[in-house]
Amino acid sequence: MDGTVQEYLATAAETNAPGKWIRMPSGAGHDAQILARKLPAGMLFIPSIGGISHDIAEDTAAEDIVRGCRTLATATETLLLADLVE
Repeated sequence: MDGTVQEYLATAAETNAPGKWIRMPSGAGHDAQILARKLPAGMLFIPSIGGISHDIAEDTAAEDIVRGCRTLATATETLLLADLVE
């Protein structure tokens, strides 16, 4: 994943969830790794209740979904504005 995109995501995570986020490397194959061949890419994960992932029992609290959307919007806005300034 692109280091610059990761930094924008990290900054946005700290803005929207101060002290409540971590960098989380993923070894799984995601669409982002295919996109990364053509353009800078990064991934943002939001917590699943009980840590259950990729299972029928997976669920996420609504407030975590909203926080994740805000984080993505913040990172995207900041990245786009930085690109306009350069």
